[in-house]
Amino acid sequence: MNLVYADDSGQVYDDPDFIGLARSADMIVEIMDEELIPLPEGATLVSLPFTNAVGLNPETGQMERLDGTQAVGALLPQGFTRLLLPSYVKTDQTQLFPLFGYTAVVWKDDGFYVAARCTDDPEPWNPRNCDVNELELSVKRIREQYPDNKLYEHLSNCALEYECLTASNTFLNRWEGAVPVSYSCNAGCFGCISEQPDDSGFPAPQTRMNFKPSQEDVVQVMLEHLRTPQSIISFGQGCEGEPSTQAPLIIKAIKEVRQHTQQGFININTNAGLTDHIRGIVDAGLNLMRVSTISALDDHYNAYYKPRAYTLKNVEKSIRYATDQGVITSINYLVFPGVTDREEEVEAMIEFVRRSGLKLIQMRNLNIDPESYLNLIPKARGEMLGMKQMMEIFEQELPDVVIGSYTHTPDFFQKVSGK
Repeated sequence: MNLVYADDSGQVYDDPDFIGLARSADMIVEIMDEELIPLPEGATLVSLPFTNAVGLNPETGQMERLDGTQAVGALLPQGFTRLLLPSYVKTDQTQLFPLFGYTAVVWKDDGFYVAARCTDDPEPWNPRNCDVNELELSVKRIREQYPDNKLYEHLSNCALEYECLTASNTFLNRWEGAVPVSYSCNAGCFGCISEQPDDSGFPAPQTRMNFKPSQEDVVQVMLEHLRTPQSIISFGQGCEGEPSTQAPLIIKAIKEVRQHTQQGFININTNAGLTDHIRGIVDAGLNLMRVSTISALDDHYNAYYKPRAYTLKNVEKSIRYATDQGVITSINYLVFPGVTDREEEVEAMIEFVRRSGLKLIQMRNLNIDPESYLNLIPKARGEMLGMKQMMEIFEQELPDVVIGSYTHTPDFFQKVSGK
């Protein structure tokens, strides 16, 4: 497998004189054949600024830094989980990478390969399924139908400017749609994609909503989307804070919507720290809940999320309550090679899943500058198992839990369980 690198202009090359390597946390490692898959459709190759590529010289058996090159990584589409980071050395330690999830890439058998695993069906979230012309017409139609709805105005920007597929689904009336409601948050996530402190060093890739929608606006969006048995409408998007901070609004909206239709499913993407608020939302008629987490270890979780007036124990209580009330619960698991796959992390997560009754672990590649993240969290402890083996352990130890990448409707779990 050949090293892949880029020149200063971003042109990508492979070098047959060097074997491609990867990183696990801060360690440069060799890549096993079983860790590689062909570059998926929808993936993007990017050069890593202020870096040099690192490859293995087969003649000397030594790892070498290639001056004058830039390392290359792949940004994977939805449905794929990275196993390793690109191999690189920074030429300027003060420079931070933009907030993306970079994956190791090599050249092999006349094609690009990445260190990744397909963890869900990528087809529903493939960008090619979102026709721009159809989307623009749908946005125009909906905006004309609801000219005073501020949520549709906000979501049209998300769909057309940021190319958010969930926002696009809202206008295309398919799959999982978005209904953001919150401009505030009860956490200060280090890698927040919608709000960053001015001194963070990396700008948020999108803008957080700055208004509270009316109940009428929320209900209109929900009813417009919940038109088929498999429709999902979701509170908690990348363009907002923590949705449960607006629990009274959500509760009233759910109750009003369910007076008009029982079609589809209502989901919330949440940090689940506000347990009392989550209980109220569940009791109002919630069907699905996805909880964001990065670890089941308190010190790691707290370092990244910086929770305000809640703990990881509150998160677990929220999930357990929702599960007991018949809500299908999952976690949005922000994973990072060399950290998530440590033995201590894996053991803690298995016990967390068992206690909380989760049905699905959604693997999400953590979008972060690696050095910043590794400097932030407690030093990783325990044996490094590898991302591939970690997922295999989950499948063995948690046979009733699905490993996936995005939210699914109840019939999906019936098919998986063979019922």
